[in-house]
Amino acid sequence: MSFEYISELPSERTIKQGLNLDAHLKAVKVERDEAIADILTGKSSKLLVIIGPCSADNEEAVLDYTLRLRKVQDRVEDKMLLIPRIYTNKPRTTGEGYKGMAHQPDPEKAPDLAEGIKAIRSLHLRVLRETYMSSADEMLYPDNYRYLDDLLAYVAIGARSVENQQHRLTVSGLDIPAGMKNPTSGDLNVMLNSVNASQIGHTFVYNGWEVRTSGNPLTHCILRGAVNSYGRAMPNYHYEDLQRLAELYEERELDNPAVIVDTNHANSNKDFREQPRIAREVMAAKAADSVLNRMVKGLMIESYIEEGTQAIPARIYGKSITDPCLNWTDSERLLLDIADRL
Repeated sequence: MSFEYISELPSERTIKQGLNLDAHLKAVKVERDEAIADILTGKSSKLLVIIGPCSADNEEAVLDYTLRLRKVQDRVEDKMLLIPRIYTNKPRTTGEGYKGMAHQPDPEKAPDLAEGIKAIRSLHLRVLRETYMSSADEMLYPDNYRYLDDLLAYVAIGARSVENQQHRLTVSGLDIPAGMKNPTSGDLNVMLNSVNASQIGHTFVYNGWEVRTSGNPLTHCILRGAVNSYGRAMPNYHYEDLQRLAELYEERELDNPAVIVDTNHANSNKDFREQPRIAREVMAAKAADSVLNRMVKGLMIESYIEEGTQAIPARIYGKSITDPCLNWTDSERLLLDIADRL
């Protein structure tokens, strides 16, 4: 084989030593977990908003962003629960480009996965410690979840991973919510099959063990738009799209019907400036129909300190090096506007 074995990665026990949760932070996370679960099960009518940069590439900038988000959370806490989007792994459509902090803790240096794993745990832990906000990450590599399993509030399964067996099985053992995105084809049944598979128990191999899971009833859908055979974006956040998903949920009788609408990606045709308009349209659909009001649990928004994107080497603080994002001023305005609509 052509594999070159570079270095053996440290165990989760080794990684967590020195980067562990104290009793107070554990209690903070448990309280957050319960509040998020209450929204997805319908016990709470608050709106979930998962918001942050396309990729977490710089610890200081991400923390700066999240400290700002904490101030907004304090203003809207009676209506919304904000989850910082801190994505440390990035899927690449062509296989090229920056793959996230887990691969490259410094985007301008060569990959170093051992240091990357330490860096992503340090980042998530620091955000929790300094803001009392547990965060969301994409589960691009199921094996990596063990390094963050005591820190994360939410995981997303991407459009290219949603049919993968190991992702589905791993999610079935999580005790936090997992959002399954529709695939790039837009097939809602594929997404719902993944929700179904993750809500039931399985026996499989994980972390070198034969394990048994009981299923994750908080697994739900994320609508992110699709791309047709001609490469054109096909949004799926409109009122009729949400109604169709509600019908499919009813047919399947899954636990806790819920959807988060991703306001970027194919829903915006990757035009990040469209996100406020899309968010407002989703809120209008939610307000217009009692079924949608119960099913639509929140929004996913790509946002950072500075607007747009930049190439590596990155020289502008708080500006994305992957997909373009809303700037902080527009993001804060959008969050306050959404709160006013609730």
